[in-house]
Amino acid sequence: MADLILFNGKFWTQDPRFPEATAVAVQAGRIQAVGGDAEIKALVGPGAQVIDLGGRRVLPGLTDAHFHFQGWALSRRELPLAGLSSRQAVQEALSKAVQTTPPGGSQWIKGQGWNETDWPEPRLLTRHDLDTVAPDHPVILWRSDLHLATANTLALRLAGITAETPDPPAGVIDRDAAGQPTGVLRYQAMERVDAVLPQPTEAEIDAAMRDAIAEAHRLGLTGVHDFRIGDAAESRGAFHAWQRLHAAGELSLRVWMMFDGTLLDEAIALGLRTGFGDDRLRIGGAKYFADGSLGARTAWMLESYNDGGSGLPVVPMADLANAIERGAAAGLPVGIHAIGDRAIRELLDVFSEVLPRVARSETGHSGSALPQSTNLPIYPSPIPHRIEHVQHSTRQDLLRLGALGLVASVQPIHLVDDMALVERTVGERGRWAYAFRTLLDSGAVLALGSDCPVASPNPFWGIHAAVTRQRRDGTPAEGWYPEERLTVAEAVAGYTLGSAYASGQLDRLGSITPGKLADLVVLDRDIFTVPPKEIASTQPVLTIFDGALVYSNGLLQ
Repeated sequence: MADLILFNGKFWTQDPRFPEATAVAVQAGRIQAVGGDAEIKALVGPGAQVIDLGGRRVLPGLTDAHFHFQGWALSRRELPLAGLSSRQAVQEALSKAVQTTPPGGSQWIKGQGWNETDWPEPRLLTRHDLDTVAPDHPVILWRSDLHLATANTLALRLAGITAETPDPPAGVIDRDAAGQPTGVLRYQAMERVDAVLPQPTEAEIDAAMRDAIAEAHRLGLTGVHDFRIGDAAESRGAFHAWQRLHAAGELSLRVWMMFDGTLLDEAIALGLRTGFGDDRLRIGGAKYFADGSLGARTAWMLESYNDGGSGLPVVPMADLANAIERGAAAGLPVGIHAIGDRAIRELLDVFSEVLPRVARSETGHSGSALPQSTNLPIYPSPIPHRIEHVQHSTRQDLLRLGALGLVASVQPIHLVDDMALVERTVGERGRWAYAFRTLLDSGAVLALGSDCPVASPNPFWGIHAAVTRQRRDGTPAEGWYPEERLTVAEAVAGYTLGSAYASGQLDRLGSITPGKLADLVVLDRDIFTVPPKEIASTQPVLTIFDGALVYSNGLLQ
């Protein structure tokens, strides 16, 4: 008998057997039955919770397929800069933080989320902008894309960054005409400041992540594919934090944890395989970077940006080819960040070369990716490789991705922030930016996410962006390259079936199907019938994880 009954709803099951379901029975954390009100209410067991949904729309639990969870959790306790409309607004926010922070080098002021694209004067922040209001506090403010940060003079001094400091191999220290650092640090150049930042304690991390899990539930999220922003140390720290929460019975998310690619050798030596874990915490695969970001002008482009430069590769393609081959042989697929059109083309060339060899290895033919001396078996992985972001490309390259069986892990919410930036930096080449319709029609599986904290984790903002290709104020009126829109059903599938496919969990996630895990979200409106602009205002009424109510806004009490 069921211990939870939901009835009088409109269930978007994504299971063709139940197109008109109005009720669901849940038992022991799994969906027991799906159907009409009468047949499902007949399954009520002793002490069962029975909820009348009042005709509301119900979706499978939503999974964000690209999330930096620990970074977001901690950033929620730092200076919030997202959405500020000018450099002066950033300075005002920083000034308020200065008033409550003791001066000196021990307590840093950290913030994230500023984006100069739509400012009246669209230039990057410099150390001088920060020094004006915070000369006696070390300050670092990350741009929204997290591939660029601005540090003030005191922070640069504490990090040992001077005019004589060389650029790192995959980064840039911006300098003025006199050769002095401007405070702008691109990609690996940020690591020098990271190295001297005070680190949070385990208790601080755990408390921040508990709060962030509750916020994820409020947004309707029941799962995340958790990616690393930083290095191996961050990877280990995040994994430790997830395990501590799990051991304490406080992990109420499905976490697919991608580890930093520098740990691939350790994972192979230990014998780890993708999918190891349980239904709350599983090992994903190795995460790599092919290039940087458009905002930092480090995305690797086939042609120069309109304002100069063409970006840079972060990891040599030969190294990525080796990682793909070795990882696949050991049962550890990869997810590779690629934003620029050259990075995507080069990466597709690598996959085109490597995947046939991996297939031969998996069937016992020659070409094993592992050195013979390791004596490790070949483990064919059922989990697909994936390209993260796929932001800027060409039509011919986009069509290759589906043919190679790769998952396109994309973030529709980014197009809202990037429209003006794309127009300014690459002009008409932006036609093939965020080309979701082309990708989907080519046969690629789309897994949708937010890249939080680069953008808001609100999945309904993401669905709205995919469906309208407009900002939330309705601009541009016809949508930005509207031929690349998705339908509401396709966007919802990207947060459910797509993310489940990308993690090899279609047998337990992604649809409202008997036997699958009971993760559901009840909405305050029907996103399939309201005007598309209203999708962004959607609020969950209930979020159900593992058959338990983890969020309620009180409307159904």
